[in-house]
Amino acid sequence: MFGTILRVTLTQLNAFVLVARLGSVKAAAGALGVSEPAVSQAIAALRKYLDDPLVVRSGSGMALTPGGTRLLAIAAQMVSLGAEAEQAVRSAKGAAQQLRLVATSTIVEFVAGPLADAFTTRSAGQVEVSSGVSSTAEMRALVSQRLADVALGPRLDDDRSLDLVSDPIFRAQLVVLVAAGHRLAGPPAHWPWLVEPAATDPESDVSRLLRMLGVPEKRLSVFQNQTAAWEAAVRGGGVAPAIAHLAVHQMRRRELQPVELPGLPMEATWYVTTQSADRRAPSAGSLRHFLGTPEAMRLLRSPGAGTPPSRFRPPVYVTIWS
Repeated sequence: MFGTILRVTLTQLNAFVLVARLGSVKAAAGALGVSEPAVSQAIAALRKYLDDPLVVRSGSGMALTPGGTRLLAIAAQMVSLGAEAEQAVRSAKGAAQQLRLVATSTIVEFVAGPLADAFTTRSAGQVEVSSGVSSTAEMRALVSQRLADVALGPRLDDDRSLDLVSDPIFRAQLVVLVAAGHRLAGPPAHWPWLVEPAATDPESDVSRLLRMLGVPEKRLSVFQNQTAAWEAAVRGGGVAPAIAHLAVHQMRRRELQPVELPGLPMEATWYVTTQSADRRAPSAGSLRHFLGTPEAMRLLRSPGAGTPPSRFRPPVYVTIWS
């Protein structure tokens, strides 16, 4: 007798770990790039097989049952080992290494593409890079589970249990822009704010700026990307936060100008985050090294024209099955 056949899949465990780490089915579905029903189906299959609710609704969102708490640590290890096994097989076949990059919407829009192209060229085609937009919480969960290899954006190694390493790669200046000649009335909390998706991330630099200025959520208009928010500002629709060097063309053309406010410009630091050296994929280590080169620094400093959202490629490809 060989005992009971295990009917739990890595995809189901992926879904469970992300629901547990991100606190909702919706957030897990967004991180995985699948539908909410697909994640719910995966969780339901686990619950049925293990005869345990695993996660239950609570006043603050989702809470783990005692069984779910024990499963989380084991499931996280299994998901990580699954990603490691996949990479090992690909390497044995001589296939190009897959580097999955997640970043803030601003970084993906302006610099992730040129960085990925330059890094791929340096690797002589031995590494294929895919990139996608993620919130801070999503980046932390995806990299810790090896569903993504590298994150560019805020510092993520505050939780030591996740075994992540974050290093600063670039320091920028966060400013607030308004159309040239546009007169603003009242305090910043009364202005219309034109923002890109990262502003809704409570751990982002823009969110930190808005809290500092006391801007309520009802004053925010969220655009699909940074460029669209700036274009609305040029038309006189309100004020738009910006990384100063990325908006240099708009300022040189005198379409937009910085607003003088206490505390501005605010320093914004970009970090590269991977797993620790003994756990990260070789391609992730290579990218960390590349980001310290003069070529990478030039690309980080260069203002871009922006990348249409249609070109954003999700870093995680998941098929949910029962």
